[in-house]
Amino acid sequence: MTSQAQSASPRRRRSLWSRLFTWLTSMNLAIALLSILAIASVIGTVLQQNQPFNDYLIEFGPFWFEVFGTLGLFDVYSVGWFVVILLFLLASTSACLIRNTPVFLRDIRSFRLNAQEKSLQAFKHSQQFDSPLPADEIIQRSQGLFARLGYKARVKQRDGEILIAARKGGLNRIGYILTHLGMVVILVGGLIDSKMYLKTLNTLGVVEVETRDLPVSQVPEESHLPPGSLAGFRGSVNIPEGKWGDVAFIGLKDGYVVQNLPFKIEVNDFFVEFYDTGMPKSFNSNVTLTDKDTGETLTETIRVNHPLKYQGYNIFQSSFGDGGSEIEFDAWQLAGKTGTRQALEGTVNQDRTFEFAGEKHTIEFTDFSLYNVNPTEGPDGSTENTNFGPSVTFRVRDAAGQAVEYENYFQPVDFDGTRYFLSGVTRSVGGPQQFLFIPADRNNSIETFMAFYAKLNDEKAIARIAAELIGQTRASEGDQEMRSSAARSISNLVQVFVADGFSGLSETVNETLAQRGLSGEAADRAQESSFRVVQSVFMRAYMETLQEQGVEEFSQRDETFFEDALDVVTVIPDYGSPIYVAPTGFTHIQSTGLEITRSPGMFWVYLGSLMLTMGIFMLFYIHYRRLWVLIKPTGSDHDDDAAHHRLVIAGTDARKNIDFDQAFAQFSNELQRQTGSNGKKNPPSDPDNSGRPE
Repeated sequence: MTSQAQSASPRRRRSLWSRLFTWLTSMNLAIALLSILAIASVIGTVLQQNQPFNDYLIEFGPFWFEVFGTLGLFDVYSVGWFVVILLFLLASTSACLIRNTPVFLRDIRSFRLNAQEKSLQAFKHSQQFDSPLPADEIIQRSQGLFARLGYKARVKQRDGEILIAARKGGLNRIGYILTHLGMVVILVGGLIDSKMYLKTLNTLGVVEVETRDLPVSQVPEESHLPPGSLAGFRGSVNIPEGKWGDVAFIGLKDGYVVQNLPFKIEVNDFFVEFYDTGMPKSFNSNVTLTDKDTGETLTETIRVNHPLKYQGYNIFQSSFGDGGSEIEFDAWQLAGKTGTRQALEGTVNQDRTFEFAGEKHTIEFTDFSLYNVNPTEGPDGSTENTNFGPSVTFRVRDAAGQAVEYENYFQPVDFDGTRYFLSGVTRSVGGPQQFLFIPADRNNSIETFMAFYAKLNDEKAIARIAAELIGQTRASEGDQEMRSSAARSISNLVQVFVADGFSGLSETVNETLAQRGLSGEAADRAQESSFRVVQSVFMRAYMETLQEQGVEEFSQRDETFFEDALDVVTVIPDYGSPIYVAPTGFTHIQSTGLEITRSPGMFWVYLGSLMLTMGIFMLFYIHYRRLWVLIKPTGSDHDDDAAHHRLVIAGTDARKNIDFDQAFAQFSNELQRQTGSNGKKNPPSDPDNSGRPE
């Protein structure tokens, strides 16, 4: 029993290996793997790869962002399951080559000279007839016909009969080998340029992924890769004008690693060409590369779709952004002592801290845009693109760490003949952007509105205006207390309006009327009267503001400004910032976004593609065909009236197409004519029997 079990065990192991090898080389597995790769490639083409995670979060929302992130669709060509499928496809294709290549090579070298008469007669394409010619003559004429048709032929004599075997189109079999070998070479080239090796280093703990947004000098050493450590990679770097860099950032998982380069890249100049609408047409970088070892320099201009090739590296122009533009701005205080202004300076990608009345404020400048082209409605009602001019984007963070993002424009924008300063507000990542419209004054300045808003927040000034409005200065001593109380009430209503807007004013008036027991029409009249009095205070405050600015004549434009200003006052409590940033000037410094790649596998991908193309061409356009002519003696060579030989002709084509039907018929008819056949043919054989000779 023991010996039987021991002898059976190797057979079971061989059987398991055989089944595994058969599965690995099966067509079903190859089709399944190729289908998955095709779907993944479509996703990688449609979904832009290797973008900042915040961009994906804004575009798809939290739910789909998590789903796509879990599946690795943001870097689909380097995700683990994609690489595993490539490895399986590589193994499957290689196994097919190992299994079939020796068979095909033997097949194209062999003439199959052992074919028997019974096998030849069983072929679908088979005929036989008698010929009066001697055997040598038949052989000579058959070989001549084979040579004319492009066949290579061999002759074998055996047991009183002669077999002539011919074949052509052996490159068809080479095409199969080239096709599969080309796929193997392409897959190997793709794996060389993939992140598989980098991910392996990360898994082994040799390289650590950095997730913090740090300057290069502060990135830990374990997140740096020395030059030449990766055979292939794809990284990116942003370099401002006049600055240089010698690293590329490679995205990995939810962070990055730093690939040090053997050369420095200095950006001498960056320039963008724009269309008339302000949309960018092209962007270019003039750079100088300096070899770290030799000091050799090279100065070139990189354009979109025209990369710079240097020492096996490809440097592409991929994007552009702000490289630290210097911003001049006025900071207006909206809370506390309003109307206070400070002229300050800031830099994009840096924080600016300052104080108002002992309170510290910090602004985080994040971006500057020279052109802002937006669709607007033209005078004829059609939609046209309008450049709103430059803008600066920044965040104001409160004590709890919550930040609100703002985008403020430098110049007032015209809407239906009225000009406004725009301030876009975004309260959450991916949330909608809402705009605050502050009317511009006669001088296209924001100063009149800020002076008017400061006047409304000045309790003493409002109290004085309210007192003057109700005639306190002309009141008798007996009415003094009542009029003072009325002035204080009006002043309080103005403060409520400024602090809480129209809804707060309406609620306060209704509460006061309810306490006095008024309802119905009496309450409505009292409410309307209160609103008119408050509006009168606003108008007087506005008139005083204009007088202080030297405006002597009140025009229709001033009235429109007043109405727009009141609308702004009602929403300032929801603006979310204690200060208003009014940008006044800038020094534009641009940054170029470069994509740096090293792709040694590209050569193998191109070579594999060439092999694949040639192999497919051979498979489709070269026919692998075999023909046999069996010569059997049937009578005496001395009897002139008797037939000397019987000829059995058979043929096969690996493609089994209708072209071979015609080719075989032409060959057999021509051979029959040349050998003086009497036209006698064999009965039809079974067409379903391929009759492959042993």
